[in-house]
Amino acid sequence: MAERSGSSFLAGIRILPRSRREAMYAIYAYCREIDDIADDPLPLDEKNRLLAEWREEIERLYAGAPSRPTTHALLGAIGEFDLRQEDFLTLIDGMEMDADESATHGPTMEMLDLYCDRVASAVGRLSIRVFGDSGEAAHEVAWALGRALQLTNILRDLREDADRGRLYLPSDLLAKHSIVTRDPDSVLADPALTDVCNDLAEVARQRFEDSASAIARCDRRAMRPATVMMHVYGRVLDGLLRRGWQRLEERVSVPTATKIWIALRHGLV
Repeated sequence: MAERSGSSFLAGIRILPRSRREAMYAIYAYCREIDDIADDPLPLDEKNRLLAEWREEIERLYAGAPSRPTTHALLGAIGEFDLRQEDFLTLIDGMEMDADESATHGPTMEMLDLYCDRVASAVGRLSIRVFGDSGEAAHEVAWALGRALQLTNILRDLREDADRGRLYLPSDLLAKHSIVTRDPDSVLADPALTDVCNDLAEVARQRFEDSASAIARCDRRAMRPATVMMHVYGRVLDGLLRRGWQRLEERVSVPTATKIWIALRHGLV
């Protein structure tokens, strides 16, 4: 599942030793499974039922009796790396926000920040334990880098999300630049979209800077995967800003050769 995704998130995972790498693949697979529920065009009641089943499965996992392949893969990791049950459940909280659309129609900046914490920084809190540093500075990395990565994803996926009827751009910034509508297609067609996106990109840039500052106070070797992710996603944000916000159909990505160079530069030294 992880390898098929082609996600930039995996750029930093491949440099890990085998047991840590497999733990991260299992965490990633879990995230994809619950995310697929939130993205599926099912009735809300059905989405909530399926997510509730995953809550029960996490209870079984921590009782030592998982019933699904993904949670079987997680079973060894939660003991080896002291992964917290609350972080897995927080991710489900985030998927419920997607499912009931509380974060997908121009949320407030406060709501968007909560959403980023649940769907991204919670992954970071699991990841730092697998990486090998769960100190205070490492938790700052999880907080900041999770938000930086999620905001970058939001800016990258504007067109794709709008096609699903979703709009993650915060209402605070829409109002600031006099965009009244919350219809996704209308927002993307508004001339002020550039100003909104540039403002949100500045928030993401600040979170990247916060991440770099926190990483400098962590175990350097343990945080190499986070450093690689930070630089890969930083390149995505740079590419989005160069492309601008009027040609959203032009996908921005980091070439494989560049990812390899980043992994060599920041992941193996």
